[in-house]
Amino acid sequence: MVISIEKAEYLGEYKIKFSFSDSVERIIDFSDFLRKAKNPMTKKYLDKQLFKKYSIEYGDIIWNDYEMCFPIWDLHEGEI
Repeated sequence: MVISIEKAEYLGEYKIKFSFSDSVERIIDFSDFLRKAKNPMTKKYLDKQLFKKYSIEYGDIIWNDYEMCFPIWDLHEGEI
């Protein structure tokens, strides 16, 4: 079975609620990941206005034309 993201809802404070194609829902907190990032291209998403500008394309969540993205299965399992 191919898993995809059907919906992603920003909850605030770098948390996103994901709804997957197999009816699983997860809330992922990206705050630690972003704070610990060493790459300035990732760290810039600590700006909440930039972080909230994600999109769902082909069942995947992306920021700024794949500047930042995550494996769907990891998100499905609640990990980043």
